[in-house]
Order: sequence, then structure tokens, then C-alpha cells
Amino acid sequence: MAAKSFDVVVIGSGPGGYVAAIRAAQLGLSVAVVERENLGGICLNWGCIPTKAMLRSSEVFHLMHRAKEFGLKADGIDYDLDAVVKRSRAVAGQLSGGIGHLMKKNKITVVMGEGTIPAKGKVSVKTDKGTEELTAKSIILATGARARELPGLEADGDLVWTYRAALTPKRMPKKLLVIGSGAIGIEFASFYNTLGADTTVVEVMDRVLPVEDAEISAFAKKAFEKQGMKIMQKAMVKQLDRAKGKVTAHIEVGGKVEKQEFDTVISAVGIVGNTENLGLEKLGVKIDRTHVVTDEYCRTGVDGLYAIGDIAGAPWLAHKASHEGVMVAELIAGKNDVHPIKPNSIAGCTYCHPQVASVGLTEAKAKEAGHTVKVGKFPFIGNGKAIALGEPEGMIKTVFDAKTGELLGAHMIGAEVTELIQGYVVGQALETTEEDLMHAVFPHPTLSEMMHESVLDAYDRVIHM
Repeated sequence: MAAKSFDVVVIGSGPGGYVAAIRAAQLGLSVAVVERENLGGICLNWGCIPTKAMLRSSEVFHLMHRAKEFGLKADGIDYDLDAVVKRSRAVAGQLSGGIGHLMKKNKITVVMGEGTIPAKGKVSVKTDKGTEELTAKSIILATGARARELPGLEADGDLVWTYRAALTPKRMPKKLLVIGSGAIGIEFASFYNTLGADTTVVEVMDRVLPVEDAEISAFAKKAFEKQGMKIMQKAMVKQLDRAKGKVTAHIEVGGKVEKQEFDTVISAVGIVGNTENLGLEKLGVKIDRTHVVTDEYCRTGVDGLYAIGDIAGAPWLAHKASHEGVMVAELIAGKNDVHPIKPNSIAGCTYCHPQVASVGLTEAKAKEAGHTVKVGKFPFIGNGKAIALGEPEGMIKTVFDAKTGELLGAHMIGAEVTELIQGYVVGQALETTEEDLMHAVFPHPTLSEMMHESVLDAYDRVIHM
């Protein structure tokens, strides 16, 4: 069978791959997408979207228990875990189907199967019906990543889960151990703890959510403990002894090993890039710790071969992958105003309860980078809308360069901060200074007013505190 020829072949249809394909098609290029499992990738099917659907269920459950505070009555409050999961899978299914529609609309050829690159400009796809050969001037690798598994702590889908089993649980954990307190670990800990699991989180670093500003981490730890979670920092799970219906975890903390029994363990200790079985080494692609090495324009050093998203390294975020996809499509199409993505301009969001969001440098990192800083903070308790919502716990922190007034970073914890952070992201993109932010009129009553007050606080002009 003759090889089908395209301008661009994208391997992987997650938020990096499918967006790259759409943008390339918009720019008049002929495009094919190769996908081995589900359109939309991990994000839509097994990551960002279904976890948010589940967390929404636990948030509503939590609010139902607070009904009395709001002058409401709710009796016999309970949940049906199977129904919660069913809703989450339906949400994921709806969005994955939407990607199929977008592929058709943009006249993108979808080839379902496993792709390899036998030679430059060639993609070979193992499908149900045999092997399909594609040729392309440009190939975009968007194969994503999977859960990292540590020796002895491997998932078995029964007692020890990764995110997939945690999204489709066969049972409700009674006593749960979560290994790792990054976004994935903390979101699952938050979900199961809210539904009543006795939850312990073990973090090897000196604080939970270790990439966040130290003050935000400390605030989060207090909030989680208030909800009944046990947080173990500077701790490491050395081994798991599995027996029928239980796991004994050997946890090293403070130089001593203690044994604790759980019925379920969720491992969330990072991710590994899907770089295997693609033929990359043979092509001369550099791989460093399971991630493809690229320049700032996502070029691999092999002519016509690009890598975007999780496979191309941190930050491992869907929105970073999408923007890299657009950038690479525009580069391939010959547009000359293409800008590389600045890692510091990418916000991180964690949808635990309370939510956490940040962009740019933490206070410590800003000082390390040699900046003299001005820092402003504002608590949720000082905001009318937060009190009206019954969400008085949280804070917003902003970090400015004292000499230039440049907004170096913003860090938040509390209700809906994942929606608020974008204000600072846009501000940074427009190279805003503290003066611009002070002059902006924020609507009242909104949570966003706290962003204004936090800026004012950095310059000793805060009003409501």
C-alpha cells in the first residue's frame, strides 16, 4: 500500500497534539493525527477533566453538610460512588467525542494505532487492520507521559492504585495512603478525604505542594489537617507489604521506620515521558531522564521533528502543551512572529479544597534570582464576597521587583483561585507594573478585589486590612 503523504503528522492527540493539529489545519496544511487510545489523550480521558468532575461531586457533598450555615435543610446526606464515577466518565466521554468532531470539522485525518518513526519524515502506524505508512515534511511528537512507578511500590489496581484506578474505584477506601503531595496526589487525597476516607499523605520534601510558595504550602497543610488529613513531611515510603485486603506501609520519618496499615494506597510520585518504542534513539534524538531534549521552539535537533507537552519536560501542564502545539504549527507554516513559551508565564492550578493557584516566581525564588522584592498579602476574611460565599479561608500573595515594579509572581489559596490567577497571567503578559494594577478598577463585590488589595499591600496602601 502506498504511503499517504501529509505536511504534518502529529503523534498523540492530547491537549498538545490535537491543538497542534487544529492550528496547522487552520493554516492550510494537510494534517494527520496518530492516536493509540483515546482522542483527547490523558487530560480529557484520565486526567484534568474527569478529576475535576469528581472533585465537583465532593465539593457539593461538602457544601450539603454545611446546609444549616446557609439557612437550608438537608437530611440523610449520602453519596453513591458508582454514580459519581459514572458522571465523571460521561463528562470525559462527551469531551473526547467533541475532539472527534473537531478533527472532522478541520479535515484532519485520524489514524488509530501505535506510531513509530522508522526514518526521518516517515511514520509507521500499527492499526487493527495492519500497518499504515505515512510520510510528512514535519512530525510533532505529543506522546505525553504516564505515572512514575517506584520499585516495590508498583500499582496493582487492587490495593495500590495510580490515577487510573483512583478515577474508577472498585470500592471506597476506608484507610487511604497517598504517596506524593503534588497536584495529582493532593487532588485525590482531597476527594477521598471529603467522602470520608481516613487519609494520610506522605511527602518526601519538607512541605506539601512543594512547588508552591512556602507560605501557601503552610496554609494548605493547616487547612488539610483541619479537614482530618494526616500530613507526613520529609517522609518516605520504603516498602509496601501486601496481604488480603490490606497493605502495611513502612514509612521512614525522622530517621525511624514506622509501620502503618491501610486498605488502599494511591501512588502519585511524578511522571515518566512516553519516549519508548518510537525509534527516537535511532534518529539521534536526545533523551534526558525520559524527556526529549528540545530548544525553546520545541525543535529536537533532528530536521522536521518537534516535541511538545509532557514529553518535552516541565511544567507538565495541559495548557503549556496546547500553547507549544500552536507555536510549533505556526513555525512549520512559516509564520515569522512566533514567540517561545516562557515557563514563568504558565500558571499552575490545583483543584483540592481549598484551591491553590500560582504564576511566576515564589518569594524565595525571586530573592534567589537576585531581586529585591516587595511582597503584598491579603486574606479572604477581609473580602465581602468571600464572607457572603461562606469561604473566609484563604489568601492572595503578590511578589514585585522593588526597583522596577515588575510583577514577579502571584500565589493564592482559597475558593475559586484557579479562576482568579488568570488576571495576573494577563498582567504579566502585558508587562504590567504595580502602578497599572493599582489603577485598574476591580468590580465589587468580587473575590478579584483581593488581587487589588494584595498589590496595594505590597506598597503599604492596603485599604481593608
